[in-house]
Amino acid sequence: MPKKKLVLSFPPHLIDQPITYRLIHDYGLVVNILRARITPQEWGSMVLELGDGNERLTEAVAFLTELGVGVEPLSKEVRWHEERCIHCTACTGPCPTKALAVADRDSMNVAFDQERCIACELCLPVCPYQAVEILF
Repeated sequence: MPKKKLVLSFPPHLIDQPITYRLIHDYGLVVNILRARITPQEWGSMVLELGDGNERLTEAVAFLTELGVGVEPLSKEVRWHEERCIHCTACTGPCPTKALAVADRDSMNVAFDQERCIACELCLPVCPYQAVEILF
């Protein structure tokens, strides 16, 4: 079963709850936390990648919704405009998932793997040619 990426939004009163534990333990989901920002007395957010075990995903989403957690698919689309790219590799260093990486060390050409991308936006400010674009 393909992996699914979701964005969870936590109200301040839920940030101390073991929600990811419940997704793993109670619903048998394989959870990979791609990005999270959890701060006391503020809304928290987490980007999750759910792998094998998604057959109970509908139940898990219902559980989250009942708790008051916002659940949305990761809907940001990242586009790499290869025609704008000069393969300077400035984007490859900050990319935490290696979605932007040097594909061939001899030519030093940059390649983009959409499946690895978590839309963290770290590549945007470092690309002088705006070869990477985030679409909502």
